[in-house]
Amino acid sequence: MTATADQSPDARADAEVVQFCRDLIRFDTTNWGGGRSKGERAAAEYCAELMREAGLEPTMYEPEADRTTVVARMQGTDPEAGALVVHGHLDVVPAQAEDWQVDPFSAEVKDGMIWGRGAVDMKGMDAMILASMFRMHREGHRPRRDLIFVFFADEEDNGTFGSGWMVENHPEVFAGATEAVSEVGGFSADIAGHRAYLIQTAEKGKAWSKMIAHGTAGHGSAVQQDNPVVHLAEAVAAIGNHQWPIEYTKTTRMLFEQVSELTGIPFDEEDPSALVEATGSAGKFIAASLQNTANPTVLSAGYKHNVVPGQAEALVDARTLPEQDEKVAATLRRLAGEKVSWELINDGPSLEAPFSGAVVEDMVRSLTEEDPEAIVLPYMLGAGTDNKRLSRLGITGYGFVPLKLPADLDFTGLFHGVDERVPVDALVFGGRVLHRFLTAQ
Repeated sequence: MTATADQSPDARADAEVVQFCRDLIRFDTTNWGGGRSKGERAAAEYCAELMREAGLEPTMYEPEADRTTVVARMQGTDPEAGALVVHGHLDVVPAQAEDWQVDPFSAEVKDGMIWGRGAVDMKGMDAMILASMFRMHREGHRPRRDLIFVFFADEEDNGTFGSGWMVENHPEVFAGATEAVSEVGGFSADIAGHRAYLIQTAEKGKAWSKMIAHGTAGHGSAVQQDNPVVHLAEAVAAIGNHQWPIEYTKTTRMLFEQVSELTGIPFDEEDPSALVEATGSAGKFIAASLQNTANPTVLSAGYKHNVVPGQAEALVDARTLPEQDEKVAATLRRLAGEKVSWELINDGPSLEAPFSGAVVEDMVRSLTEEDPEAIVLPYMLGAGTDNKRLSRLGITGYGFVPLKLPADLDFTGLFHGVDERVPVDALVFGGRVLHRFLTAQ
């Protein structure tokens, strides 16, 4: 599908969002973490060229070679109005080609869907942003407030070469910005036969840590009372088996109250599992928003079968509810015990914004204008986005990637999953909704 000048404005933008998505997927922008990535520069150059064609003046930033972020500002008519940051990221998590039905970087259209790494996370949204930018330029639309379009590097690791670096080294790029929109929200879920769109108004905090157990090195045949592998194993088991209590924030309480009203299922605060189940595939995301979590993810110790090492290490991925960072850290240290020390590797604040105000109202309106049957609800993301970094500049972030999805699609399972794909119709719908939203600014 390619855009032609004789198409209607909607049809031309529809074709462009599909084309831009497929083009972006074909850039292999794999981010392995630990500073290892590829392809971000090429993808950023592609976006920069489209920005120029859309009448903007992009600037590219590189803390290191090929770790590229591209930014352009569309001037609004009211210099006093706070700017809106509209951002995506260009990197993707690795994909093992042998596990996929198609080449993960082919952007093949199959069964009415665009297949490829990044289709959902988040080159589909990048394409929506670019398509709306093009359409605004074609139609001579100028927003009331400045729109700051950003395509970040390094979101799939920790933002060291992307949003974190930009906020620390080039905060002037975001001057005057008050809100931001990006991933992961706005997608639909089937709730008891109702199509509900989940706008992300909150996200859990992040605390990636390393546990280090020290002990006495020695021969593997000896009686050993101070084995760091044992100390670490006990700590890992204690943390992995810990049952965190269910707790509600303003966002999650509002969500469950409204799901209860929709379904007729009573809101049992002690056991909300029936309501979680009623949200279908979205329940995977929603369940994680009801409690703090801490999962050991990597173990490292020893170098030879018959040698007890002097040190053992484990990585722990902890995600915290708003205002609970210190409480979670204290609990983890207690569970790990005195023989294990901690090192914080990467952290980010929890975020929670009200499900109200002009930006939220514009999101709701843009959805209901395209889908009059839409029900719009708030939710909290259990993971994190680049909005964490932007929050350091006082910018309030939302997740809004509007997708009208088939009720039987396990959408949340596609994030970082094998055979990642997005329905073409959903992408086209999202492009139209996002355009409505952006032109309302």
